[in-house]
Amino acid sequence: MTQMAIPEVDPITLSVVRGVLETTQREMTLALEQTARSSVFNLAHDYSTALFNHTPEMILQGQDIPIHLGSLIPAMKAVDSFFEGDIHEGDLILHNDPDYAGSHIIDTCMYYPVFYQGELVFWTVCKGHLTDIGGPVPAGYNPDAKEIYAEGLRIPPIKIWDRGTPRNDILNMLLTNMRARRDQEGDFNALIGACQVGARNLIALLDKYGKQTVQDCIEVLLDMANRHMSKLIAEVPDGTYSGTAILEDAGHGFGDFEITATVLIEGENCHITIDSPPQIPYFINSYEGNSYSGVYLGLMMFAQLPPPYNEGLYRNVTVDMGPKGTLCNAKSPAPHMNCTTTPMETLTDAVRLAFEKAAPDKVSASWGHANGCNIAGWDTRHDEEYVTMVLASIISGAGATATQDGWHACGPECCFGALTSGDIEMLEHSYPIIIHEYGLMEDSGGAGKHRGGSGTRWQVEPLDSPMTLITFGEGRRIPAMGAAGAKSEMIDKKVGRLELTRDGRTQVITDNVIETIHPGERAANMNPGGGGFGPAFERDPQRVVDDVRNGLVSIEGARRDYGVVISDAQTLQIDAEATSKLRASA
Repeated sequence: MTQMAIPEVDPITLSVVRGVLETTQREMTLALEQTARSSVFNLAHDYSTALFNHTPEMILQGQDIPIHLGSLIPAMKAVDSFFEGDIHEGDLILHNDPDYAGSHIIDTCMYYPVFYQGELVFWTVCKGHLTDIGGPVPAGYNPDAKEIYAEGLRIPPIKIWDRGTPRNDILNMLLTNMRARRDQEGDFNALIGACQVGARNLIALLDKYGKQTVQDCIEVLLDMANRHMSKLIAEVPDGTYSGTAILEDAGHGFGDFEITATVLIEGENCHITIDSPPQIPYFINSYEGNSYSGVYLGLMMFAQLPPPYNEGLYRNVTVDMGPKGTLCNAKSPAPHMNCTTTPMETLTDAVRLAFEKAAPDKVSASWGHANGCNIAGWDTRHDEEYVTMVLASIISGAGATATQDGWHACGPECCFGALTSGDIEMLEHSYPIIIHEYGLMEDSGGAGKHRGGSGTRWQVEPLDSPMTLITFGEGRRIPAMGAAGAKSEMIDKKVGRLELTRDGRTQVITDNVIETIHPGERAANMNPGGGGFGPAFERDPQRVVDDVRNGLVSIEGARRDYGVVISDAQTLQIDAEATSKLRASA
């Protein structure tokens, strides 16, 4: 590709400008956290921010939610193109439509053009997961949807501010079609405020250093990221590498699917081709913009590059999502609400596996896939409807690496550690529920020389009125993939599931369902752990005993998964002879 001339920049000025950009992004996220209304924003942090130049090219992505960030690149370009020639100072654009490169319609994005001396110079962008977007099912996840119109309100690029004047008619129309309006309006205002915070800082930066110096610094930072990625790709042997991951049937009746990523390496250039089956009338189709997030996450899990993180990383990377009308390149009116977890995490695994074949020394295990729930009902304390996505219900385990065990309660893979579950007390304060249990699950981490991180169990009961519970995701039959020879024997403990307890009986559910839970009944959602690394029988037996002592592995799990025989449940004494014999027989 043609190399553009990179400007000469004083390194001190470059460092200061870079610091201001990074601080600006962090202030935007803090503004969201401190001013948002819903628990999805102010507790779970299910939002992302980014800065773009006028081109528009992403000049800084937040260390936020991977499922948001990759799709922001094509989405920003789609919005800019839609309003080409009609973008003015004081405009504010709202958008969520996957036909315009959005991720899924519950993730709503604000785009704020930043003008300086009458010229468009930057965009500040904020994206967040609203707790509701209208439609027939609270919180938007409708496993019965056969088309996108049955999922919620689609918003193509639309101005909600016009040259500084709020379009209150448009805002009222949108919010009127959403449940729990007070939460949605509060989160809208938080997104708007965060965009304004970013714009304020950027204008101050331009005032201090001048437009040309700042733009020169940004071009150097884009080039720096490009050089990091180009160097990494150049170190991979030229060739074609493929990885295939399985997406399990989570109740749609179409069976398991395979998603394949093929990576072509030629010098410093990389081309990624995605092969996925035809789209289906179920809410796991992914439109092209969202699929970029999955591809880029798989690439970055392999690359593990230092910052800066900007669009320069992808200048030498091209992607072919396959023909329109496929699972990873869906076309309207395909239902899609579950797409940011399913099939994105499977797509990520396929890309990561392809790169690991290209460079086996960079192998790492898969993180647990999302398997969560949303809740909704009537809050008699305030005489109003409540609805929320329970982010605590999708916290799973991280994958192990060549040097360490996976982190506990850090996933799922699509959020890659950026999501938080929030304080239990705050969730119980916000909604009419009682949370009976939230903790790590025994035997949930994938077995290996390095163990996968443990998943979590979250159990809830409504207080005084029925509660609607909607499940989404997968990973309920196929555990997170291990790496470098890792294998588990106790599969049932390492996958997700929902347990409903009614009238003293417990029902186990592994499909995506809509259920009504009454006071006195309980729903427990279990999330899978991360994959292990290396043969499990190579794990130090004493480390296995430590895991048993800490409640991470059972005595049965020690024997079946790790070949460690514990002869005394009280003292956790190892039977060395039986352990040696069992491990030798494998």
